[in-house]
Amino acid sequence: MRVFKNKSVTKFAVKNRISDSDLLAAVERANQGLVDADLGGGVIKQRLARRGQGKSGGFRTVILFKTRQRAIFVIGFAKNNQAASFFLELSESAIDAIVATGEFVEVIAHEKTLS
Repeated sequence: MRVFKNKSVTKFAVKNRISDSDLLAAVERANQGLVDADLGGGVIKQRLARRGQGKSGGFRTVILFKTRQRAIFVIGFAKNNQAASFFLELSESAIDAIVATGEFVEVIAHEKTLS
């Protein structure tokens, strides 16, 4: 299985002292079916513990995930961040995956262009 992280997750992990081992452990939990939130279309959310604390007050990651094949960490954020920033920071591919599941429906003007 191959596991990747993008630049923003790399910076987030360094800033918050999240090791690659921590990220790999989150992926292994997902491979075992222990997914914190399935957002659909191969997009999952996994929790990570803060050093010396539990996962409930820790960090959240969004992973593009295919069981036992590939995991791509696309977003990392602290639990205390607002949920809106989580969705606003999703990559276009993560948004497309969520749209494909029907969880998001894109609003398109059919009659006239909105300005």
